[in-house]
Amino acid sequence: MKLGISSYCLAPSLRAQETDILQAMEWMKEQGADHVEITPIGIDLDGQPELADRIAAQGRQLGLEVANFAVAGDVLKPTLEEYEQEIARLKKQVETAARLGSSRMRHDVVPWAKKQERPGQFEEDFSRIVEACGTIADYAARFGITTTIENHGFYVTPSDRALRIVHAVNRSNFKLLLDIGNFLCVDEDPYAAVKQAIASAAIVHFKDFFIRKSDNFPGEGWLETWNGNYIRGSILGQGDMDVRRIIRVIKEAGYDGPISIEFEGMEEDKIGTSIGFKNARRLWDEA
Repeated sequence: MKLGISSYCLAPSLRAQETDILQAMEWMKEQGADHVEITPIGIDLDGQPELADRIAAQGRQLGLEVANFAVAGDVLKPTLEEYEQEIARLKKQVETAARLGSSRMRHDVVPWAKKQERPGQFEEDFSRIVEACGTIADYAARFGITTTIENHGFYVTPSDRALRIVHAVNRSNFKLLLDIGNFLCVDEDPYAAVKQAIASAAIVHFKDFFIRKSDNFPGEGWLETWNGNYIRGSILGQGDMDVRRIIRVIKEAGYDGPISIEFEGMEEDKIGTSIGFKNARRLWDEA
């Protein structure tokens, strides 16, 4: 098991400048992490491009692989000029991934909050999404980088949509970042979705959620799903997801790529991440 930690786990501390990414990487190594994922929240890689070199050097010194670089993206721009500008920006992000020493880069294709507004909308957008993903993957291949989309947010989160995109792009270096919890955003059963999608995964996120039905509004701090249910991030292994069963199907599939903890609960970030990290190793060993 190649278990690591996403910098997203420590986003509150990074945003508040209570720690920086180099210190965070030291802390991750102390937890026993094999790798780090870099998400540029509280990490200004665009404004400080030399920071990518420092992160790469820190990873080498600590023996902590930079396994993935995750960036936002929106390829459904209203004009061709804006689309081409976005493709150029994402190519620059590929160059940053290479500078970080990462062999993977996840890029979104739409803002995470985008939802389908009318029947047939995804079909209308499908060819543009596939074209963009293929273009970025081809550019990334020059650097030996595998690009991915993630079941992230709403629009491309259903497993059938994500897998259709991967199949249509049809590049050996284009795969899926499989987040075991995000399927709940669109009310899809995580176990069934993971079972369908694990063969296309280049990297996996472990996370957990509390889950409440639409007629049981729990108050502030919860995300409303596609169909009006409610979810809130929890410490891995302490939420309502059947994480043990999901881990078992990943293990039985023979998946041997990197797995990253992604904690987004209300607990203090280092505490929540540390407990979840320990639970991940235990649940994997018990699966």
